[in-house]
Amino acid sequence: MRGPEATINLEHLKSNFDIVKKHLNNKRIMAVVKANGYGHGSVPCSIALEDHGCDFFGVFSIEEGVELRDAGIKSDILVFCALDPAGLNEAVKNNLILNISDKSHLDVLMDFHKNTHNVPRLHIKVDTGMTRLGLDIDSFKDVVELLIKHTEIKCEGIYSHFATADEGDLSYAFDQEKKFKLILDSTEKIGYPINNIHFSNSGAALNIEQNYCNITRVGMLLYGALPSNELEESLPVKPVLNFKAPIVSIRSVPKNTYVSYGGVYKTNSKTNIVVVQCGFADGLPRRWFEDGYIYYNDKKYNIAGRICMDQFMVDFGNVIPKIDDKVLMIGKDGNNEIRFETIANAVKTTPYALATAIGGRTQRIYQG
Repeated sequence: MRGPEATINLEHLKSNFDIVKKHLNNKRIMAVVKANGYGHGSVPCSIALEDHGCDFFGVFSIEEGVELRDAGIKSDILVFCALDPAGLNEAVKNNLILNISDKSHLDVLMDFHKNTHNVPRLHIKVDTGMTRLGLDIDSFKDVVELLIKHTEIKCEGIYSHFATADEGDLSYAFDQEKKFKLILDSTEKIGYPINNIHFSNSGAALNIEQNYCNITRVGMLLYGALPSNELEESLPVKPVLNFKAPIVSIRSVPKNTYVSYGGVYKTNSKTNIVVVQCGFADGLPRRWFEDGYIYYNDKKYNIAGRICMDQFMVDFGNVIPKIDDKVLMIGKDGNNEIRFETIANAVKTTPYALATAIGGRTQRIYQG
């Protein structure tokens, strides 16, 4: 079938895991594989990482966790979404770790225990400044006091999430860290032991030293992209995904020919306009046409006009490529490279948004 292909190099994924783990002095890594492994395929990536020594995975939903269990993943799996009463049986059945992020969740868990004599594994989520899910400091103290009374409900971990750890100015991140340390101190004073502590994301793994944590959550770095362009430090991680698509049409057009919607691109000489079968419905961002380019046979060619839903055009000059040959849109092919970060900076988005958008009719091929 003609269409875009995403080739995922699992050897690069494992190499990136080793690079990050070494940087973290062998601290335990929670590999974040939510949203289909950031578009890379959660199941194949998790299997490769577990075989390579990773023993903790992060997903967003119970359904994503069950998918990993059905694929044979045995390691710990933390579910990030708000606790869903309807999913408690599935969480227990599949040995998934849920989080308490609201005081009301304790009532749900106590009722569930009364009815089933079971409680899922749990971490506590605290809000230190993201203003998303999580207990505030006052609610946290109330929850811990209730946990001490209700010994049937045990929390084995505590975590929060940075809002600005991948930015140049870390002052807000350090304020968050101070709040988190106060929360950790309060658990010690109250006398409630928690074994697993994690706060870092990929940005914090590079920017912030966290000796008080024994787990680091890592997502985008594992897939070979830096989370932002403001990081002072980087690691030599390799892109895991190559995004390519086939040439399906070649047309010689005269000077002053308008190309694609809106006629914003006009040829300045006689040239060959090539149609590539991939569009924004498949994950190539529409705005990339302004500065965008592809690689074909070790040469760079500019995108011609607005990217369409299913296709886009490229100005090949006097070069005549072969029908069904593929062009590189994202990734690395020999000496040619178009990084997620490059496109993200150009279209004012993030590598996360680009990676998770790759879909539509894209076929995924796994190597290694």
